[in-house]
Amino acid sequence: MAKLYFNYSTMNAGKSTILLQASHNYIERGMQTYLLTARFDDRAGAGRIASRIGIGADADTYTPESDLFAQIETRLNEGPCACVFVDEAQFLTETQVWQLARVVDDLNVPIMCYGLRVDFQGKLFPGSAALLALADEMREVRTICHCGKKATMVVRKDENGVVVTDGAQVSIGGNDRYVSLCRRHWREAVGDRG
Repeated sequence: MAKLYFNYSTMNAGKSTILLQASHNYIERGMQTYLLTARFDDRAGAGRIASRIGIGADADTYTPESDLFAQIETRLNEGPCACVFVDEAQFLTETQVWQLARVVDDLNVPIMCYGLRVDFQGKLFPGSAALLALADEMREVRTICHCGKKATMVVRKDENGVVVTDGAQVSIGGNDRYVSLCRRHWREAVGDRG
């Protein structure tokens, strides 16, 4: 039976690596997969999912306006697909998460979503909130803070390395802009929001 999965973590936890490995496992067994990623995140190139450790794969893209049910249904009409993988799932809209749930329920195709749970201000992304509500199964991909504790938060830094606490929720970047921290060190970095 197909399920909607949400694999979540902070920045730099290896979510894309795990996605690419899982897709490879299907392909290695002769099954086809369908990879999707956010169009505006082109750090690895347009329509490409890549990991910091150097592996990558081409993917179709989605925007906030994309009808993912229709997009996946079109892909299924082209041939068999054992699993759909969605990278940068935090950028999905609530409507798109419902579309993915319909794919699972009505087309019987498993969907594996990978993304961030919270932003640099400690707030849920819309796509993550919807996935936390609708996913059949959730898995935390763990990474660690500099102190050795589990990192659950992330700070954003400006071009001078100074932690910023205001700004747009979405600002594409990697290790140059974001640092994963435990909650205590995040609170220290942002000036204890309590």
